[in-house]
Amino acid sequence: MYRTHNCGELRLSHLNQEVTLAGWVAISRDLGGLTFIDLRDRYGITQLVFDMDDLPELCERARRLGREFVIQASGTVRERASKNPNRPTGDIEIRVTRFEVLNAAKTPPFTIVDETDGGDDLRMKYRYLDLRRNAVQKNLLFRSNVAIETRKYLADQGFIEVETPNLIKSTPEGARDFVVPSRMNKGQFYALPQSPQTFKQILMVAGFDKYFQIVKCFRDEDLRADRQPEFTQIDCEMSFVHQEDILRTFEGLTKHLFRQTLGVELPDFPRMSYDDAMRLYGSDKPDLRFGMEFVELKAPGVESHVPEGFQVFDSAESVLAINAAGCAEYSRKQIDELTEWVKRPQIGAKGLVYVKYEADGSVKSSVDKFYSPEQLKGWLELAGAKPGDMLFVLSGEDEKTRKQLGELRLEMGNRLGLHKPDEFKPLWVVDFPLLEWDEDAERFFAMHHPFTSPKPEDIAKMESDDHRTLKGIRADAYDLVLNGVEIGGGSIRIHDRDLQSRNFRLLGFTPEEAEAQFGFLLGAFEFGAPPHGGIAFGFDRLCAVMNGANSIRDFIAFPKNNQGRDMMIDAPSGIKDAQLDELGIKVVVE
Repeated sequence: MYRTHNCGELRLSHLNQEVTLAGWVAISRDLGGLTFIDLRDRYGITQLVFDMDDLPELCERARRLGREFVIQASGTVRERASKNPNRPTGDIEIRVTRFEVLNAAKTPPFTIVDETDGGDDLRMKYRYLDLRRNAVQKNLLFRSNVAIETRKYLADQGFIEVETPNLIKSTPEGARDFVVPSRMNKGQFYALPQSPQTFKQILMVAGFDKYFQIVKCFRDEDLRADRQPEFTQIDCEMSFVHQEDILRTFEGLTKHLFRQTLGVELPDFPRMSYDDAMRLYGSDKPDLRFGMEFVELKAPGVESHVPEGFQVFDSAESVLAINAAGCAEYSRKQIDELTEWVKRPQIGAKGLVYVKYEADGSVKSSVDKFYSPEQLKGWLELAGAKPGDMLFVLSGEDEKTRKQLGELRLEMGNRLGLHKPDEFKPLWVVDFPLLEWDEDAERFFAMHHPFTSPKPEDIAKMESDDHRTLKGIRADAYDLVLNGVEIGGGSIRIHDRDLQSRNFRLLGFTPEEAEAQFGFLLGAFEFGAPPHGGIAFGFDRLCAVMNGANSIRDFIAFPKNNQGRDMMIDAPSGIKDAQLDELGIKVVVE
């Protein structure tokens, strides 16, 4: 046997037992007469002790062990004189009587501890070493538990797991596809799935009723901390359901996952319409861990509280504010820095107006030469501000200003320490628009995807030629938001061929294009498709948010970097000319 126990299980109850452990040398400490080694495996760390007075030859050999050597050690469990309360095995140690080096190791390029000195690229290049770190292993074990609990819950709800293909047809909607050339069909290509969307709808037509899959998906997108070229979804679909059935089922799944993996009991999830989310927070995924809702000083359809006299506000479609509690003490330097922050290209505001509510009740503002103290105090009262608070005000085109102020709200929440990672505020956002207009392409795109059903009461609007009417069509769609992050989204699907064809026309598909791309689905709808709908959770993102992390990379065993590269295996890479010839592909590098 390589081991009788693992490195995380020995306790005082094992005193005087003869045991054998195996693992990696994490730390070695030579104290002259005694040598201590921390032996690590996936389960924990156990201290080994070598006594020069007892077994000098063994102790001399132990002194030559390097970091990350793989060893097997046998000895007796004894109580530690100096206990470590921060370690489950901290009450005991092993008096080693024999050991064997199973494999020597080069000195690693970074220390394998929770707070490592390895940069991101170095850690990704030596990912097999990075994965030895307790912090990373803990994340992947958590991910495994979430997957197991997901399967348990959905199986108990009558769902069956079905695998769908990874080599499918490229479609023009959504993100860019990763494409795979076909050797047997030269000049033709598969695409890797961005989601199993059409296949799970076909499974509903086939009568499977409740489907799920923990599935890999692929999108050739620009990358960021919460986005990877390949990612995992909890993908689900149900038949004979309304929106309420789906929200109830997957609110239950989310509560189950929090209860079983974190020991956290979530309350019932509030619901908010898309229009209210944009109106109050400038985002369709608002972070509800803090307030700071928008104050509409001037907006379409709202009584204006902004007298004329300041050209910037006079010409603006909307003038919106947030109340930053306790910020009246901000210095001019701090305000200038925040002004430059909102003027960055990523935000795009032209400037920032402030109104300070001083502790003595007086008012100071960057626009006080245009408005009287009484007028400015009226804005403060409208915002529910108290002495010591400060309003930040942005103005301009309504939609852009709301998004800009939404970014400023999140930044202020961060600066004021209001993003508490151990606090969870879930939210269903419902009643999304069916369509969104793209100015550059001069056409409508589906806000979710082309198979989302409009609300029944809005179907008649699909016949309109008026853009305003078409923008007003609401979808039977919903997103699950947690702490300002979209962790899941779905919709009731179209299950009628005529309605699906009408939606394709709104999206600019000719009948021939629709048939070429989705004829199999349209044809299936003619053979008794049931009403159906579903949802997909971003599995990597869910795990990260549940742990208060900003990046999904440490919840993925082998992630890509920001350039989409796997640093460990050096991919993507070129392939041999012979392979290209077999595929009928000629590569031209510009």
